[in-house]
Amino acid sequence: MNIIDHTDEEILAVAHPWWDDLIKYSNKGQYGKFIRNFSYDLLLGLNEVELGKQFKHGVLARKLSSEWDYLGTIRRGEHVTVLYRVRSTEKEGEWLGRLVLGYEKGEIKIFSASIF
Repeated sequence: MNIIDHTDEEILAVAHPWWDDLIKYSNKGQYGKFIRNFSYDLLLGLNEVELGKQFKHGVLARKLSSEWDYLGTIRRGEHVTVLYRVRSTEKEGEWLGRLVLGYEKGEIKIFSASIF
């Protein structure tokens, strides 16, 4: 199965709750819960030391507003990128949030998650 064949509604039914969870667990510094929907390949590529530093010291990573705006989806190959506008509870301005979803062993997984 290829995720790009799903409707936007089907994709967003997975993406939005997962995005909420990523924000919640990032703010709480709960690394184990933060990565629970990540693909195996993403987990293998993570630099645990650097990610740990972000969770401990990163103002943006620990102070995200739970309110976000959905901007759209981009379909490419076997992945869908879901874009969000996010804000911080402490820093002024807006950031672009990106969540990349696809299938791994028959299940939808997160292949990338970032804020720019």
